[in-house]
Amino acid sequence: MTTIAPPAKVKGRWPQLSLLGGAMLVDNTEASLVSSLFPVIRQSLGMSLGALGVLTAASKIVGVFTGPFWVWAARRWSRKGVLVLATGLWGVWGIAAGFSQNFGQLLIFYTILAAGYAAAHPVITEIIGDLFDSSARGKAVGLLYGTIALVGSVLGPVKGQLSNVEDGWRWGLWGIGAFNMLLGLAIWVWFRDPGTGAAERQLADLDAATREAHGKLTWAKALSLVRIPSFAILLVSRLLSGHLLVGTFGVVFLVDVYGFSTAVASIVLLPFGVGYFLGNLLGGFLGDAAERRSPRHGLVAVLQGAQFAFAIVAFLGTQFDYGDIALFGLFFALMGAAQGVNPGINRPIVMAITPPELRGAAFAIYISIFEAVGWAVFSLGAGFLGDQLGLKTVFLWVLVVLMLVNGAVLSLLYRTYASDVERVQRELDARRAAALHGQVADEGIG
Repeated sequence: MTTIAPPAKVKGRWPQLSLLGGAMLVDNTEASLVSSLFPVIRQSLGMSLGALGVLTAASKIVGVFTGPFWVWAARRWSRKGVLVLATGLWGVWGIAAGFSQNFGQLLIFYTILAAGYAAAHPVITEIIGDLFDSSARGKAVGLLYGTIALVGSVLGPVKGQLSNVEDGWRWGLWGIGAFNMLLGLAIWVWFRDPGTGAAERQLADLDAATREAHGKLTWAKALSLVRIPSFAILLVSRLLSGHLLVGTFGVVFLVDVYGFSTAVASIVLLPFGVGYFLGNLLGGFLGDAAERRSPRHGLVAVLQGAQFAFAIVAFLGTQFDYGDIALFGLFFALMGAAQGVNPGINRPIVMAITPPELRGAAFAIYISIFEAVGWAVFSLGAGFLGDQLGLKTVFLWVLVVLMLVNGAVLSLLYRTYASDVERVQRELDARRAAALHGQVADEGIG
């Protein structure tokens, strides 16, 4: 029988998480600046509503190619080096975007900027799996995404006020790009990579070389992920995640459909972010409680319930004219809460059904490819169909109907999730047994 001692907690894991969170916050803020200030950028550069769909789609599509590349580079060379370059120093392209004189220039610089930021989610989420064991991952992911949304929501109205400043959107891109470069230097100085498998109970007390023995990333290994039943279901669900459209078109929706100014409409970003933050905390609490009550189905039930809840709130919050930004803010807060439940549940689910060395590739496929493709399709469709049918109709089909379908698809996880988790645990037990057997053999030879 193989003994498994409880792993020591990774030293300095919360400060390291804070540093990673800072990188993701600045990346997200710079990436969302164009969408939140699009009404004034549209006037400044003479663009149509469809241009926002093209910008968003291009930024997502480029991530389909660069996201997996950054994961490969991080595994081949250094996760820290990739973060310093791609999510830090890459901010120079945000500064360049601020100098754009027409739509073509903005599209080029914004797409290049997104090519680097595609590294953040898969690489950082993989590292979180190595900083925290399974009992703390939900809380860590929830706090990370929730805090980013909370701070981002406070910055949202501030970004909105840039619409009242001549060329304010340019100043926003310049300032955030410069700050991002400074944050890249901070990662270079202070970040310490815990190494693959550092938080797994079977691997934590083994040396780094042993833990990295399975670390080589190949196309065969990466493609094997889609044969994991639960992961395949999550990928389909990601393509149906219509709630992603709120962050891109929420402000423009309130401006075009209900006649608010950009500065006033941007106010809803604050309650949306607060709701998202609280949703992350609620998701962690509900996830822990549900897993204790039903280890096989608890997390799945919470994830599915969040999709249905979002659809209901989105219907009430987007299909009726309340004439008051405060009421819209309330519904945006509820939509944020329902959406905020997701990261603290679906990220730990992906970590639980994949071995440590493949989590970066899993998140590259899950976020950089499938989420990006879904987001690109939604953004292009919303941009062009919004011009033809109106954003109100688009929101009804994407935020309400599609999310109900998404919730129904997640029912399939009840049949696959538990067995996929058990498979990974058996694999890690076997690796530990093989490593300890090797150590005993070496000692015998000595």
